[in-house]
Amino acid sequence: MSIITKIIIRIIYLIIFLVVSNYVYKVYFFEKDIQQYSDIINLVRKVPDNADIVYLGESSNTTVRGDDKDKRAISTIIADNFPKLKIYDITKPASHADVYKVLISHIPKTNKLKTLIVTLNLRSFNAQWIYSDLETAIQKSLVLLRPYPPLINRFMLSFKAYDIKTKKERERQFKHKWKHDKYNLPFKFDFDNLKDWEGYVWHKGVLNPDGTKNFELKNLTCHYIKAYAFQIDTLKSPRIKDFDQIVEIAKKRNWKLVFNLMAENTQRAKELLGNDILYFLEYNRKLLIDYYQRKGVTVVDNLNSVENEQFIDQDWTTEHYAEKGRQTIATNVTDTLMKILNPKK
Repeated sequence: MSIITKIIIRIIYLIIFLVVSNYVYKVYFFEKDIQQYSDIINLVRKVPDNADIVYLGESSNTTVRGDDKDKRAISTIIADNFPKLKIYDITKPASHADVYKVLISHIPKTNKLKTLIVTLNLRSFNAQWIYSDLETAIQKSLVLLRPYPPLINRFMLSFKAYDIKTKKERERQFKHKWKHDKYNLPFKFDFDNLKDWEGYVWHKGVLNPDGTKNFELKNLTCHYIKAYAFQIDTLKSPRIKDFDQIVEIAKKRNWKLVFNLMAENTQRAKELLGNDILYFLEYNRKLLIDYYQRKGVTVVDNLNSVENEQFIDQDWTTEHYAEKGRQTIATNVTDTLMKILNPKK
């Protein structure tokens, strides 16, 4: 028997061994590992096969304020507007497009889902979120759910073959983006990048009416710069790549796809930084809407629809709304669904 023949036989045996091992692992051990490391999949499994609409969201969907009389989630308010449709939600705090992409890929093909609503959080495109110190834990929770054989995924989890970085490493990543992503603006601006703008405000400070420095307000102003003073690059942004893959999944599954662009506190942003910060918010809003409408996605534009007093967190940048804010978002989504679905309520 030639050496080549022996090698081929050994390769065949190895392939058979791997196939059998993968089958044994999938049948006897995979589910236990899923529940230990990737129990996020249970959010998908709770969705019945007869769903008409599924709403994917993060904490913006369910966060309420203590004095709210109406404590319904955005998805629940939408569902209440369509009593004849079966509407469910998949809500996971701190989620972003990569999480949504993985989760919807596990919706069974037997599911009769017709419409998918996905939260489009503008702030999730900023460098500090993309390189958040939460990302290692998030990526670990997704390893076993990636579209590879279960045994391969288990090896990747065991050998930590996913995006693992320390908090300091993540910080270096987003600070690099702040410095090296240069602004491309149609008007003269005093700063070339986010780092320079934020640094100027930090050192100059923000003054009270009596001329004293207001540290809390300075800190908040810098948060707004870090959260919104960027321009999305559709060729390089990992968020764009993930949302694009969501579009492709929806096309293959023949789902109507709606991106729900969440409201940001543009009133407060203007109070702190004037029209300069509004330019970046509007630039990214228009870019996302135009980009995804060209791909056939319906986009609900909520960016400016919620007033300052309806934002629960006044010392940070979040998409957490009090009842009137959640109702407004839900109403805008409802109006859009009525146009694209035209169901009998």
